[in-house]
Amino acid sequence: MSIRVLVCDAQPVVCAGMRTVLEQEAGIEVVGEVGDGRQAMTAVKALRPNIVVTDIDLPRVDGIQLTRQIVSAGIHPPAGERPAGVIIVTIHDDDEYFVQAVQAGARGFLLKDDPTEQLVYGVRIVAAGEAFLTPSVTRRLLERFANQIAASWHATPDLFTVLTPRELEVLRLLALGRSNAQIAGALCIGEATVRSHTYHFLHKLGLRDRCQAVALAYQAGLVQQHDFEPTDRALLRASTR
Repeated sequence: MSIRVLVCDAQPVVCAGMRTVLEQEAGIEVVGEVGDGRQAMTAVKALRPNIVVTDIDLPRVDGIQLTRQIVSAGIHPPAGERPAGVIIVTIHDDDEYFVQAVQAGARGFLLKDDPTEQLVYGVRIVAAGEAFLTPSVTRRLLERFANQIAASWHATPDLFTVLTPRELEVLRLLALGRSNAQIAGALCIGEATVRSHTYHFLHKLGLRDRCQAVALAYQAGLVQQHDFEPTDRALLRASTR
């Protein structure tokens, strides 16, 4: 079964470019292209995609509002087990847009100047029910919260006292950009166990998805700048291939 993708961007050339990139990949089908947010919501209802890839700067209804509407509608694709997931692809490198996107329910966030393979990888990851942050966004999140580590940790101690040591390990590796397979290898456990730990700490912390978990891990100081070694960057690059 192909991953059905709806592309939303005000610039037709961008839509065409993303279609070209995505349709070169086996198992991905672009079912539609739209140029504004209102058309996008209509298209989601009619085409029932697995994934909606959208810019933030859309006419009439912007990408953040569109994300809220899609998440709230909970429309399932044909024979799909989960509702459509939203991936934001934007030119804006302001971290506030990332925060707004996560709060709205986006499950992926990329920048338009990221390598094209990031888009393909993001579509596959989100279609599989996980969340995806491009490595460039992951690094910038760390930089953003580096100076807030001590204050944020003392402000939110109760969130982490409820996690087991293994759950903290999984969350930390997740925040470093590791995939489930990489986390499993690092901790000598199965991928199913990684997913189980992830489910448990999301539930305990009242978080919706992995994107929120990554943001919280940085805010709380679970990951620090010296943790982000060249080996982690190599793993992040390898995870996109």
